[in-house]
Amino acid sequence: MTVSRPEARDRLAIIAGGGMLPRYVADAARARGEDPYILALSNESAETWSGFDHEFISIGNYAGIGAAFRRQGIGRAVLSGWVRRRPEWRDIHAPLKALFILPSVVRTLLKGGDDTVLKMVIRLIEAEGVRIVGAHDIVPDLLGSEGPLGSVAPDGAAEADITAAAAAALALGRLDVGQGAVAVGGRVVALEGAEGTDGMLERVAALRAAGRISQRRKGVLVKLCKPGQDMRADLPSIGVETLRRAKAAGLAGIAVEAGRSLVLERDVLIAEANAHGLFVTGIVPGEMETAR
Repeated sequence: MTVSRPEARDRLAIIAGGGMLPRYVADAARARGEDPYILALSNESAETWSGFDHEFISIGNYAGIGAAFRRQGIGRAVLSGWVRRRPEWRDIHAPLKALFILPSVVRTLLKGGDDTVLKMVIRLIEAEGVRIVGAHDIVPDLLGSEGPLGSVAPDGAAEADITAAAAAALALGRLDVGQGAVAVGGRVVALEGAEGTDGMLERVAALRAAGRISQRRKGVLVKLCKPGQDMRADLPSIGVETLRRAKAAGLAGIAVEAGRSLVLERDVLIAEANAHGLFVTGIVPGEMETAR
């Protein structure tokens, strides 16, 4: 459903990838009186987006995205949801004004990490005169807070695992590889790669089932922002499915960076965590480094 919007460019666009976050952002924007336009990424967004002005567009079609911005009077845009597939360089369709940076776009797609790619995407969008805003600017309640979110708190063993996994996650982030790590018994056993958090947790479950990880010690998942990460895109996020996969992997709980991570389905997540005796807690990595 597409409606022409010739008015001044201040409308909000939601560039929607996979997962639940784009729908959260769209509903929250509408609740506060906005009329968001959805640019749903083909083969990524599973939503139909009925009830919202929207169109589906390929991830590499920056010329088409720019045309939609102008046609719909877009002045702000949110990047939300995961993207599983990078476009091939031959799939990139850039507007004329962006041709001078096209060589660097191709180099980034070929060699850059996720954060580097996102910064390039932001640069291309801003070349259209559109301001990028973070999902948390539209839905501030999604940000995780410091300390336990439910009734279960990490014990001493879990705190040691949080410290180990947080150090690993920060090191991984400096390499622009991933945002998460799992530690069991004070030892890092898994780092997040291209498979994402869900894939990493499945790997941990398989390692535990094979006897490669202690059956007695539970362990912790930690997700942190990458050092120097642009806060407007790809903040670490967790939801009920993350919790369920952590439980299946035999973990004691999840720690996320307070104020810099998104917690989806918060009420359901906390209720399920409490019911299964798992913790979900917000941490501040800088304070942990000081304490060490």
